Amino acid sequence: MSRTRTERLVNLVICLLSTRRFLTAAQIAQTVPGYEHDPSVTKDHEAFQRKFERDKAELRELGVPLETGTSSVFDAEPGYRIAQRDYALPEVQLEPDEAAAVGIAAKLWRDHGLAAAASSGLTKLRAAGIDVDPHATLGVEPTLGVEPAFEPVTAAVRDRRVITFDYQIPTEDAPRRRRLQPWGAVCWRGRWYVVGHDLDRDATRCFRLSRIVGPVKATGEPGAYRTPDGVDLISQVARFSGGPAPERTGRATVRLAPGRAHGVRRRADRLEGDVATLAYADADRLAEFLVGYGSDVLVLDPPEVRDAVIHQLRVLAGLHSPAEVAA
Repeated sequence: MSRTRTERLVNLVICLLSTRRFLTAAQIAQTVPGYEHDPSVTKDHEAFQRKFERDKAELRELGVPLETGTSSVFDAEPGYRIAQRDYALPEVQLEPDEAAAVGIAAKLWRDHGLAAAASSGLTKLRAAGIDVDPHATLGVEPTLGVEPAFEPVTAAVRDRRVITFDYQIPTEDAPRRRRLQPWGAVCWRGRWYVVGHDLDRDATRCFRLSRIVGPVKATGEPGAYRTPDGVDLISQVARFSGGPAPERTGRATVRLAPGRAHGVRRRADRLEGDVATLAYADADRLAEFLVGYGSDVLVLDPPEVRDAVIHQLRVLAGLHSPAEVAA
């Protein structure tokens, strides 16, 4: 499935989950990115209808409970929606490494194209006078930046294609050309790295994406190499960065809203009622995790974590300041 179609399907699901009303095909076409067309042009409208029918069939094959119906006896055309009660997942228990992987994926979601398109579609729903469930849109906004090299690098990892790029080392005057079989990209201490086999040096190497100069070019055929079994990308990056992964040495105490913040409860080392204790190595990283739960979490101790949370909230407030919104 192409990335464009994947984005369209994801945004269609978000759109249909975010309202309790049945949305007609015309409303969906005006709301979901990827369905834009001129309904007065027969050829364009027929192309939209074929695309929409394929997407509905795809969602149903994937098990998405797509309902057809009307919101009122006065509606002349049937519409579509996804019932949250049928689509919601049961509580999921994750191991620490699984939770970390989901966390990274969530950061990518909030940053990369999908979030902007989803937010735009939901804004269009509100502008059309359609009630949007506020809980369905939590976290759908860009919050994390990635370097320009990120997309071509991850595409090459997916397709198992060799990449070439110019890499600038701070101690050298000019960048050097590198050829790499990329195994994967990981975020380490706030920076993105690609790990793989350096063809010119015949050795495992790690490169910081922010030091890649100019475009990343994929060469050769897909599937040209195989990623070694059991490779630990984080350990490779940690060694490259000059030290082992930090141990969790600090302990933070937070108060949770009753019946809320289940992710914090699962991560806690100790939970007494609604007071959780969490071990951490980096106050800023823990703050980033806690801020995602909003007012459901109150940091009691230590001051460095509380200050880090306040700082992150101020940064978020600045991103959504009236001056920026007006711009």
